[in-house]
Amino acid sequence: MIKAAEPEPGYMKIKSFDINCVLSPLAIPHKTASGTIEAAPLVLLDIETDTGITGSTYVFVYTPMGLQPVASLLADLGNLLAGHEVAPRAVATLVQGKFRLAGNQGFAGMAAAAIDMALWDCLARAAELPLCRLLGASPAATRAYDSMGQMPPQETARQVEASMKAGYRAFKIKAGHPDPAQDKAVLEAMINAAGGEDLWLAADFNQAFMPVISIERARRLEHFELAWLEEPARAEDNAGHAQVRAGTSIPIQTGENWWGIADMQRSLDAGASDHAMPDVMKIGGVTVWLDSAALAHGQAMPVSSHLFTEISAHLMCATPTAHMLEVLDVAGAVLADPVKISGDGTIAPADQPGCGIEWDRQAIAKYSV
Repeated sequence: MIKAAEPEPGYMKIKSFDINCVLSPLAIPHKTASGTIEAAPLVLLDIETDTGITGSTYVFVYTPMGLQPVASLLADLGNLLAGHEVAPRAVATLVQGKFRLAGNQGFAGMAAAAIDMALWDCLARAAELPLCRLLGASPAATRAYDSMGQMPPQETARQVEASMKAGYRAFKIKAGHPDPAQDKAVLEAMINAAGGEDLWLAADFNQAFMPVISIERARRLEHFELAWLEEPARAEDNAGHAQVRAGTSIPIQTGENWWGIADMQRSLDAGASDHAMPDVMKIGGVTVWLDSAALAHGQAMPVSSHLFTEISAHLMCATPTAHMLEVLDVAGAVLADPVKISGDGTIAPADQPGCGIEWDRQAIAKYSV
């Protein structure tokens, strides 16, 4: 696989980790079939180097119960890595080795990815370049979609109207309501709310059904010509995804739960999807994202991002088959300059050294756990 060249290590070493846990409130509570997320549990990481440059990132641990385990792992890894060169691929190999027997997924994978992302931020800041330029790409805007929760038709329509005023023309909904007719009603409400404007629409089943049920429900939605149907089977069920893919005309999207490149390869080998959606945290940070982008390029497979809009905007620039950028702003409440969509429905990477993350320290203190 093609690997991005890293600046020659040796001039900059890891000095210390600063770790903060926050519950970052969402501007709009995100409703799913399993509950409503009103605040995102985030672990914030700043890696200070011996040159005075600090690299920053965050990871979304999904449940407040994950904050302390991930923070503790990062604290221990910070002690292990103190004095190590800022060389992300070498650090990734070292960290993965420490968890080889326990497994490099879950909380261990989150901690490892946080380190990788923060180290790349260090390198970009040291080079005084936006991350995308450090990766050899030019800053380019990517079409973005508003990732919406599971809501009744009227509430969905109101959110579409508000999002369109902000600049969005692309939307994804959490489908899979208990009553299949509700999914149809929601999509019709979205189209009506657009007032005749063309919308890009996708739906997410969120692993809610067995493949045979997903096929039956997908066929009810085919006339909407959705851009994709996301996770119509359990994330690890590659055969089930391939079964749904063969049973509906709607393109299938998966990948947000790939833990590393091996999971992605198994999915591709099974013919599980038409699209790829790596999550920069779960896939293994910037380092492994680059590997996944090369793998998708070899398959001519469109790649869209999952969460982490700030850093994903840079990574999409360095992804040959970049498609859509997801916007579900889990960190905006603790950022000095949250991501904003442009009037043409796109988002460009921040034009400043690094990956575009600058903390609002007062907000961090306010939402600290």
